Amino acid sequence: MYYRRKLLLALLQVFDNHLDRLAFQKLLFLVTRYQEHKAYDFVPYMYGCYSFQAVSDLGTLKKYRKISDGDEGFQNISMEDYLTQLKPEDKSAILKVKATFGGKANDELTRLTYLSYPYYAINSMLAERILTSEEFDKVKRTRPIKRKSVLFTIGYEGKTVESYLNSLIINDIRVLCDVRNNPISMKFGFSKTQLQKFCEALGIKYVHLPAVGIQSEKRQQLHSQTDYNELFKEYKATTLQNTSQIQSYILSLLSDNERIALTCFEANVCQCHRKPLAEAIAALPGWHFELSHI
Repeated sequence: MYYRRKLLLALLQVFDNHLDRLAFQKLLFLVTRYQEHKAYDFVPYMYGCYSFQAVSDLGTLKKYRKISDGDEGFQNISMEDYLTQLKPEDKSAILKVKATFGGKANDELTRLTYLSYPYYAINSMLAERILTSEEFDKVKRTRPIKRKSVLFTIGYEGKTVESYLNSLIINDIRVLCDVRNNPISMKFGFSKTQLQKFCEALGIKYVHLPAVGIQSEKRQQLHSQTDYNELFKEYKATTLQNTSQIQSYILSLLSDNERIALTCFEANVCQCHRKPLAEAIAALPGWHFELSHI
């Protein structure tokens, strides 16, 4: 079993083997605040801090009959003691959260979380109700709003889906253009269906443009930057020459939405086709924007 899933079971164990859905996310989030290497990342979602990965892991634990779930939340049905299997610092984090927040009702727990971490309340449907007007204004001021028009590029290699989505939110990216030819990933959250769902849940439009991607078989024998450079030389001479309409469409998305991003896998932009694609768009008539690789 993945270590992070033991953390979920230990959290349930400490809270008398049962937590409702809202409290579970808040308490897990607070546990990670005590961790140097966080087991889970979170995004600002409709009820505050939320981990898509944690929800997926809970689904796996349900499949293997470690937990049950229903309208009342999550129930630990495993008889095993997972708290003693944790590293000392993680065990300590859970016990600190239990001692500090164990007696809080949901509204109080949510309010305390929003006050301490207002960024995670920016999309909350609860914030205005449970916060004072001054506190809610602080939350609203935390929302990243940028005025400059920018074409970004971003890779997801080495990122959790939550940290990746936070990069989009923090940079106020409004449209994500997935430029992978084949938008399938073994990494949780980055296949097309999941990524589109997560983006749109956070108010980010998702567009898939496979025609400007590179087929997987062309990427199998890339061992040096020279290999990548040769691939992109061919890409410029073929794909970019044949997709001028799509490039113009991306430029129109940028003009209409002001802040958009091209995304693919590689962390190193010099080893990804999103760089020559972005540079081709920047060379089109009507370009008067900024280009940034994040």
